[in-house]
Amino acid sequence: MMTDILLTHSYFLRLDPKEYRGMMPYPPLGTLYAAAVLRKHGYTVTLFDSMLAEKAADIESAIRKFRPRLVAIYDDDFNYLSKMCLGKMRGAAFTMIEIARSYGCRVVVHGSDATDHAVAYLRHGADEVILGEGEQALREVADWRLRGIGDRAAITGLTYFEGDGLRATPRREPLDDLDQLPLPAWDLVDMNAYRRRWRRRHGYHSVNVVTTRGCPFHCNWCAKPIYGQVYHARSPRNVYEEMQLLRREVQPDHIWFCDDIFGLKPGWIQEFADEVRRGGTIIPFKCQARVDLLLKGDTIEQLARAGCANVWVGAESGSQKILDAMEKGTTIPQIIEATRRLKQAGVKVGFFLQFGYPGETRQDIESTLDMVRRCRPDDIGVSVSYPLPGTRFYERVRQQLGEKQNWTDSEDLAMMFQGSYPPDFYRVLHTIAHKRLRSWQAKDIAARMFRERRWIPRAGLRRLLSGGYHTLTLPLVERRLQALEEQRG
Repeated sequence: MMTDILLTHSYFLRLDPKEYRGMMPYPPLGTLYAAAVLRKHGYTVTLFDSMLAEKAADIESAIRKFRPRLVAIYDDDFNYLSKMCLGKMRGAAFTMIEIARSYGCRVVVHGSDATDHAVAYLRHGADEVILGEGEQALREVADWRLRGIGDRAAITGLTYFEGDGLRATPRREPLDDLDQLPLPAWDLVDMNAYRRRWRRRHGYHSVNVVTTRGCPFHCNWCAKPIYGQVYHARSPRNVYEEMQLLRREVQPDHIWFCDDIFGLKPGWIQEFADEVRRGGTIIPFKCQARVDLLLKGDTIEQLARAGCANVWVGAESGSQKILDAMEKGTTIPQIIEATRRLKQAGVKVGFFLQFGYPGETRQDIESTLDMVRRCRPDDIGVSVSYPLPGTRFYERVRQQLGEKQNWTDSEDLAMMFQGSYPPDFYRVLHTIAHKRLRSWQAKDIAARMFRERRWIPRAGLRRLLSGGYHTLTLPLVERRLQALEEQRG
């Protein structure tokens, strides 16, 4: 069996211990968009799905089976774990490049890490690295390599070795009409394998959908190597059509809208809610949003009307000083009010928190933990400030960076610049933040039981017991944090 192009990506769930324990795998959406575009132009395409593979060397069996002429390592631009440029995944990409080249395949690479470190990928054997938005560039590379159409030097958004030097063509402008793209090639994915893992661990099956590309805001730690500052949206009708397709073909229980910011375009969420209600395909979903945008008009009510079950917001810090230093553009009162209104609408709330930003003090840290106590989000994601190329934050700490400039995996949490505290302090702080939240939640459940004089559902009981454990173990961890702070002094 021969195929024109074998597509893959470099995120291996098995190589990321934290995410493997959590077991919430999503198909490589960006890769599936690229596959759909290639198919639209007449190419035969197959997929080696790294997400559920054991190791990078497993690509060899796919190459031997399908005998592709071109291998495209096309990372999922909508997977935030790919955007983190993790060291283990870079190593896996290098291995796949070397294996593909050993079989005589040409190799083209696309992704955040490849954009930041194009020369390294080229030195490991990649023929071209695509910079910026990638579907059209990949199709043009395929035209040139497989059909002899066009000129590589005329393909925008490309870098490669030519002679003894590095050649880079002008950056490609992102698409502004996303509805022109075909829907992702969902049929290439072994959806049953995803479904089994989700239902075994969580009791439901979630799939990922993206409605936009890019983010126009200016948080100075946020890397945007693919889309830059642009923000383009699919039409609500186009998104709803994909939901109908997924309902027919996949039957998901839940959707993760993986946009950087969901529904930023004025009126979009209202139109989307109208489409959902009119068509009757209501699937519970989670999304990411900014607190200032959530407070505009009836945005929260329309989200709930469309089926929103969870909203994650970039709360980041409970210190206004730190939010301003990050150029976040939001305020503590907005975080508190958006959380209150989401809960009032029956929508669960998750906080992304970031510790270790330059200038953060112990008082700022406690302010963040106190904000969590006051707001009582349903969940939190805790990280430390992570300097990625192309950001103002990176430039600010660049002189402090050593040899290690990327995390190995998503629970690394290494401070790669001179933070206020050592890395172990932040790792313990990560544990404390989660333990405090679970402890506070358990107290709320116990108070509700006492107030209402009735037993609670099984899920609430599990959370109560878990919270009791975290309450009992919290003092020991807090003493560890105090000891680390004293060592610093």
